[in-house]
Amino acid sequence: MQKVIVAFENRATAASISEVLESGGVADCVVCHSAAEVRRLVNKQGLGVVVCGFKFPDGAGEDLYYDLPERCVMLMVAPQNRLELCETEEIFQLPSPVSRGDMLASVRMLLQFARRRVSRYPVPGHRSEEENQLVAQAKAVLMDRHGMTEEQAHRFLQKESMDHGAKLAETARIVLGNSI
Repeated sequence: MQKVIVAFENRATAASISEVLESGGVADCVVCHSAAEVRRLVNKQGLGVVVCGFKFPDGAGEDLYYDLPERCVMLMVAPQNRLELCETEEIFQLPSPVSRGDMLASVRMLLQFARRRVSRYPVPGHRSEEENQLVAQAKAVLMDRHGMTEEQAHRFLQKESMDHGAKLAETARIVLGNSI
């Protein structure tokens, strides 16, 4: 079974949806309660399917979608009036309350879509220990010199890497080279 990130601010909702997906044999679930947790899992484990709510304690679901790599797909489950506030058509939507059958069918469809999408946007390889150290040093420089949090520094490095088509470690080398 594929792994799916189930991310809801409300712990009971996350547990309920996770139980439906796992007992229905659709997916193994990794439960999160913040946008930062989702970002970490996507980047660290290469997971690419997110079932989430409209908002998190640290941001909106739609904002999270824009932070995720292109290979990721998202299903937002929320009341219809909240879903109408979502401006992107790239996020799959499912109005709540939702039946068990609709949830299972929607996630099955999302997983099929994700499999096709992953072939276009493969998961990047894992970094070596040396590359991890470079990234950590670059984040430290950004935090020290520009007053960024660790998450802001990491997002800065990611964005610069994506904008320039470079690996994260290469962008870290540039940051470190400019800090001397």
